[in-house]
Amino acid sequence: MDRIKQVIDKTKRQTMLSILSIVFAFIANGKTITVGQNKQCKTIHQAIKIAATFDTIEIHEGLYKEGNIVVDKSLYIKGINKPVLDGEKKFEILSVKSNFTTIDGLIVQHSGYATLDDPGGIKVYDSHHVNIINNTLSDNFFGVYIQYGQHCIIKNNNIEAFGVEEQQIGNGIHCWKSDSLQIIGNKITGHRDGIYFEFVKGSIIWRNISYKNIRYGLHFMFSNDDAYIGNIFKNNGAGVSVMFTKNVKMFNNYFIDNWGDAAYGLLLKEISDSYIFNNRFLSNTSGIYMEGTSRIKVENNSFNNNGWGMKIQASCMENNIINNNFKNNTFDVSTNGSLVLNVFNKNYWDKYEGYDLNKDNIGDVAYHPLSLFSIIVENNASVMLLYQSFFAMLLDKSEKVIPSLTPTNFIDEQPLMHPILL
Repeated sequence: MDRIKQVIDKTKRQTMLSILSIVFAFIANGKTITVGQNKQCKTIHQAIKIAATFDTIEIHEGLYKEGNIVVDKSLYIKGINKPVLDGEKKFEILSVKSNFTTIDGLIVQHSGYATLDDPGGIKVYDSHHVNIINNTLSDNFFGVYIQYGQHCIIKNNNIEAFGVEEQQIGNGIHCWKSDSLQIIGNKITGHRDGIYFEFVKGSIIWRNISYKNIRYGLHFMFSNDDAYIGNIFKNNGAGVSVMFTKNVKMFNNYFIDNWGDAAYGLLLKEISDSYIFNNRFLSNTSGIYMEGTSRIKVENNSFNNNGWGMKIQASCMENNIINNNFKNNTFDVSTNGSLVLNVFNKNYWDKYEGYDLNKDNIGDVAYHPLSLFSIIVENNASVMLLYQSFFAMLLDKSEKVIPSLTPTNFIDEQPLMHPILL
């Protein structure tokens, strides 16, 4: 818990300092230019042209169809009564190419669609200290796109699209080759991936809701030293994918209703030295799917009503699964090999039938969580047709009495008698 508090406190301080530094710069140095009917400027283009560094541009209520708007000065662009910037499905709408810039309170809709230059509703190019806050982004190819960004904040935005196939839509929040980003309190739906990180380091994803996206709620690639805390990933093609990454902290998240042939709450592929703490995995095909992972600590998580609580492939090693609750899963764990190089200890298993004579809440008999039927299903999925049949029950009961096919060292030596209070 101390780790979580430290990360959150650090994020709060960084967020406040970043926003205050920009606000003070504008208060000290800038003037206000208004845009709209009967205002100083009729168009946003005109306002940007006459603005000086650290000016504020207030865009008043109305519909603005001005093609691509390039922000190339440090400006505070603020919407009054939610003005609408419409790309008419032809243009990237806002292109931010300046440092110390804030985009606040706009509706940005109908960007162009293209696969070569990836147009966005709001796209940030090689800039630092850019704040994108309190906006609504609707029906854009990419919602918010950050490339080569540093110390940028994307906060409290509603980002929606209506994609049907992943090849025809971009990501809600797309971050590439960036550092020290903060993705906080956004709602993202209808995109290819809700949030996408590639080559992004030292960043945090906190209190977002990512739901009904075509592929992943969150997708990590080659992004080290990041944290995601207190997010909800619900009813996506698959929940979260973390790949080719190290030193990731995953705390207090919900992975809910991610169903499908290749769906899971959390996919971990080729990652190491990471910490998964106090998450809820509810009603997923697989709660966690691990492949090629090492030195991952999975602690104080809840696995409820999943097809598989955890799938741990034989390529995984030195992972520590401790103090978790496994309840009402079809299979608690499964693997595709006989070599076990991971540790299970002090987990609660609702299928455990042991006893506790000394009443210390630790079972007196070790528990083998890997059922024979789950191994057979791993090699031949069609056998699931026999699930809950007398034959399947007989196999598992026989294996418990005379273990022969399940790995003998796939074991929890100290199973808990009662669930952990999370």
